[in-house]
Amino acid sequence: MLNALLNRTAALAIAVVLLFAAGVLLGSYTVTIPDFFRILSAHLTGGEKIPGASFIVMETKLPRAVIGALIGIAFGLSGGLFQTMLRNPLASPDVIGISYGASAGAVTAIVIFGASGAAVSGAALGGAIAVAALIYGISRGGSLGGGGGAAGNRLILAGVGIAAALHAMVNFLLTRADIRTAADVLVWLNGSLNSASWDRAGVLALALLLLIPAAVLLAGPLRILELGDDAAAGLGIRVGRTRLGVVMTAVALAAVATAAAGPVAFVAFLAGPIARRFTGTASLPASALVGALIVLAADYFAANIAPLLLDGTVLPVGVITGALGAPFLLWLLVTSNRKDA
Repeated sequence: MLNALLNRTAALAIAVVLLFAAGVLLGSYTVTIPDFFRILSAHLTGGEKIPGASFIVMETKLPRAVIGALIGIAFGLSGGLFQTMLRNPLASPDVIGISYGASAGAVTAIVIFGASGAAVSGAALGGAIAVAALIYGISRGGSLGGGGGAAGNRLILAGVGIAAALHAMVNFLLTRADIRTAADVLVWLNGSLNSASWDRAGVLALALLLLIPAAVLLAGPLRILELGDDAAAGLGIRVGRTRLGVVMTAVALAAVATAAAGPVAFVAFLAGPIARRFTGTASLPASALVGALIVLAADYFAANIAPLLLDGTVLPVGVITGALGAPFLLWLLVTSNRKDA
C-alpha cells in the first residue's frame, strides 16, 4: 500500500514537472530546451541575453508558471487539511468563506481606496484572516471535526452564511464602481495569473517555506485525530491545540494563494477528492500536487488554447477551473455512488 502511494505520488510530481515545462516552453511563443537553459544561465550570471526571448521567458512565462504551481500547491494543501480535519469534502476555502473574505477585502481596497498591486494583495490577505477568525469564533463551543460533530458542521454552515453575505457585499461594491474599475475587479475575482511577477513569486515562495513545514508537522497528529477525539487524546494528542493549528495553517495557505492570484475557483475543493481517488487514500502531498496540476493545466488552456477558440481572447485561469470544476465534481459524486452501491 505504501509503495503504491509513493509511486502514484511520484507520478503526480512528474506530471507537474511536465506541465510546468509545457507552460514555459510551449504556447504562442515556443522556446527550445537548449535556448531555455541559455536564457536561464545568462539571467543568473549576467551573460548575453537573447533579444525578445529572454524577456518573454524570464519576465512572463517563467514567473507565471512558478506562481501557478505555488498557488496550486497552497490551495491543494489548504483544501486537504480542511477536508481531512472535518471529514467533509465540502470543507474547503471556497465553500466556508475564506476565499470570499479575501475577495471582499480586495474589492473594498480597489473600489473604495483605489488600491492596486501589493496593497490589493495585502487587503485580500487581511480579509481572509478576518473572516477565518470570525468563522472559527462562531463555530467554537465543541471540538471541531470530531467525527462530523456539531462544531464541524457549525464551521461549515457559518462559512456558507458568511460567504453569502460577503458575496452580496462584493456585488454592491461593483454597482458603485465605474466601468474601468469594475473590469479590474472582475478580472481579480475570477483569479488570474496575468499579473504574475518575480516579486509576487518571491513573497509566495517565502510564505510556503514557512507554511509547508507546519503542514508536515501537523500531518501525523491529523491522521491520529481521524480515530476520534477520545482515542487521539488517549494517544497523547492535544486535540484542541492541534485543530487550531490545522485551521490556522489551512487559512494561511488559502489566504496567501488568493492574495497572489485571486480566488481561483474549485482548486482547493477538487484537489483532495481527486488525490484520494488517484492514490486510494487521503494524502496531503498528493493533494498539493493535484492542486498544482489543476492550476497549470487550466492556465495552459486559458493562455494558449482558449485564444484559438475565442478569437484571441485570453481567459483568466479561474474561469477555466470554475467551468470544468463543477461538472468534474458531479462526475466524482456519480462514480462514488456507483462504487458504494
